[in-house]
Amino acid sequence: MDWSWTFAFEILPQLAEGVRITVLATLLGSSLAMVIGLAIAVGRRSGGRAVGSVLRYFVEFIRGTPFLVQLYVVFYLLPDLGILFSPLSAGVITLGVHYSSYTSEVYRAGIEYVERGQWEAAKALNLTPLQAWRYIILPQAVPPMLPALANYVVSMFKETPLLSVITLLELMSQARIVANINYRYLEPITLVGAFFLAVSVPCVVALRFLERRYAHGNPTSMSVF
Repeated sequence: MDWSWTFAFEILPQLAEGVRITVLATLLGSSLAMVIGLAIAVGRRSGGRAVGSVLRYFVEFIRGTPFLVQLYVVFYLLPDLGILFSPLSAGVITLGVHYSSYTSEVYRAGIEYVERGQWEAAKALNLTPLQAWRYIILPQAVPPMLPALANYVVSMFKETPLLSVITLLELMSQARIVANINYRYLEPITLVGAFFLAVSVPCVVALRFLERRYAHGNPTSMSVF
């Protein structure tokens, strides 16, 4: 099939809307994954044996079930229980919960990397647990973990085409609609690849920068990849 620049420019606005949804779902989903993942890691460390066990099994359950199955459960099965979500909300929630199981392990590795003396120093200063986490532990634990966290954000971005199964019109869905209507697949699919590269490549460059800045000489941070 011959490439048509005229057709490519005609479909750009529709594909651009798909890019907007894809980037929005990635940003919201990754933000949710970072928050939930941090809460899980802190809970496993400080929540006691019972809380730690529940959170550990939760993480293993989420990691052990396919992301696609989780999407179907959230969007198609929960409405039977009276819990309704829009396609974007369902996609963001599922992305956030799914990837929180991975980011929690990243945070846990960073927390364990903090030397025991830092915990003892916080106790000697009579800091509350919240103050110790906020001012001593997390500022030391999180920066070395940034490369691994950024890596999961890139992975999440590349997972967004799966959101089409819950009727979310992200980039790949828009491309398929255009291709099926016009019976031309070369231009929309090629442009999808170009859009993903345009976003992924700068993210990879930023990831390498973070690796050089924070992960050098830190075997714990590198082991999470």
